[in-house]
This record gives sequence, C-alpha cells and structure tokens, in this order.
Amino acid sequence: MTRDPGLEGWLTLCLTPGLGAATIRRLLETFGPPDEVLRASGGALTRVAGSEAASALMSGAATPAVMRALQWASLANHHVITFADSEYPRLLLEIPDPPPLLYAHGDPGLLKRPALAVVGSRNGTAQGLRNAETFARAFSAGGVTIISGLALGIDAAAHRGGLAGTGSTIAVLGTGIDVVYPRSNAPLCAEVASRGLLLSEYPVGTPAAGHNFPRRNRLISGLARGCLVVEAALGSGSLITARLAIDQGRDVFAIPGSIHSPLSKGCHSLIKQGAKLVESAEDVLAELGNEFLPAAARIETPRKDGLLTHMGFDPVDIDALCARAGLPAQAIAAELLRLELEGQVSTLPGGRFQRLT
Repeated sequence: MTRDPGLEGWLTLCLTPGLGAATIRRLLETFGPPDEVLRASGGALTRVAGSEAASALMSGAATPAVMRALQWASLANHHVITFADSEYPRLLLEIPDPPPLLYAHGDPGLLKRPALAVVGSRNGTAQGLRNAETFARAFSAGGVTIISGLALGIDAAAHRGGLAGTGSTIAVLGTGIDVVYPRSNAPLCAEVASRGLLLSEYPVGTPAAGHNFPRRNRLISGLARGCLVVEAALGSGSLITARLAIDQGRDVFAIPGSIHSPLSKGCHSLIKQGAKLVESAEDVLAELGNEFLPAAARIETPRKDGLLTHMGFDPVDIDALCARAGLPAQAIAAELLRLELEGQVSTLPGGRFQRLT
C-alpha cells in the first residue's frame, strides 16, 4: 500500500486524548485534511471541537503514541489505513460511526472482497466448532472472506476454515494490533497475519479491556454483507454482533440446534426475530444472491451420490475430487460440507476427506 504522506497528521488527530471519531469528522469537514486541522488557530479549533479538545491538539500530547504507531507502520506488511486511502473498506462508510483509521497487519486486499461474518460462543460444543469450520471452509473455497473476532471457540474455528480456502480470513481485534488476546490463540494469530489480515481500530499497545470488545463487534458486522451465528447463549456477545448487523442493514443467519442446549437458545431467538435459518452453505449464498460471488465462483452443486462415488473409501483431497468429478473447487467444497454435516464424510488432517457410509 502506498503510504499516505500525511499519515503523521492522521495519527495525531486519532491519538490525541479526548478526541472522539465524531469530533474528528467535524474537524475534517471544517478544515480539510489533518495537516490543515493542525494548522488551524486555537480559537477556530475551539469553536468546532471545544476548548479541551483544542488544548489537547495544540499541546502535542499525542506525540509519543504517534511515534510508536509510525515505528510499527514501518515494518513489513504493516499498514495504517485512513479515510483518505483507497484501501479503506467502503462498507464501513455505511455504518454510523466508522473509525477514521485502521491498523492492519497482513493483506489489505482482503478488505475489497465479498465477506461474511461468522461468530459464536467462546465455549462452543464439538458440533458447533465443526459447523463453524466446515461452513467457513465452504464459503472461503467460493472466494468469500470470513470475518470474525479471534476469540476462543467458534471464532477460532471460523478463522481456521477461512484459511483453508482462497477467500482467507480477517480477524478484527478488540486490542491493539500488536497485542495477542487470548494468548492461547497466538499460533492462529500469526497464521492470520501471514495468510489473512489482522485489523484493529485501537492504538498500538492497547491491552484487552472488556468495554473494547462490544464496540469492536460493529466492525465485524460492518465489514460483511451478512452475519452467520453458529452457537450463542442468550445475552452473549455474538447476539450483540447480530443486533449490530441488523441495525447496519446486513442479513443475519443462524444455525439451529438442540432445544435442550443453552448454546442454541441465542440462535433460536434470532430465528424467531426473523433471522434466516441455515442448514447449508447454499442457504446463505441463495439469500445473498449469486452476485455475492465472482462469476467464476458460483456454486454448481454435484449430486451427492455422484460425489460419494468419486470419493471411494480412501482419503482424498479436494484437488483430486475436482479432477474426478470435473467440477470447480467451490462446488466440491459446498457438497463436502453437506455430506460432513449429514455424517457421510469425515475431515482428516492435511485437508483430506474420507467417505464413512
């Protein structure tokens, strides 16, 4: 990404204590680019932002944080994306309070791809984790980028599924971009940075704090065309993301579960309120429409008995099935997902699959 020559000005605005996103937008609307804001007189700044914000801007209080951010941004594959950059995600401009800048580590090109948020419980069941990973893998095989929050449980499973396909994954953090939370997800975090994208609106070095994560959720839903909730208890953070998605005009999907499971109650509540009940990847794609995928990635689903015949009973990978069935990878992945959910196929290490019936 071409570095914005005015990056220091953007960082100064965004890292000045007491300056919120709404005030920053008013300053930009009034004075123009950040360098013009910083050249404005104290009286002019006070009239737009108030005396405290004007004093903070003129005091240079943000300088140490700006230097830390610039040092971070100088490293390979580190990016600071502002309102002024073409890489800034257009979908975020549709939400009520888009962040003026984003810190990104990895491939910012993923921000331009069609995306689906996949979220759920930190304490997902074995079936819930399996559903999250297999659904995400099928979407990613069709070129859809998977967005989630790098939490334990469903989020982590969704990221692993996203990394298995060409769509890859974006992890939106509730900490600074350089802070790994939870620590047990450090290997997954490194893999997402290497083959996907880490994203945060919080300053470099921001530690984990409870109030940051619900606010972070508006970006998870805002970056995507739709939000799939895999498992969620009533009152969970995943339902916050789903409500934000509704408020942002996004489609919401939910996977039903056992009436006896507390982790199904959140999904059932969403379905009662109008969320789309999901049993397969095609349920989501049909609702979003084929324009959600590039023309080359539109899914043509093979007959189940035909794909099982092509599989045989030995372990096989998607490339081999594509050659045998004469179908694209996204079609094979979608059918494998259905067969796996039906218990007819099992996923093996190394991206291989085995017929069970």
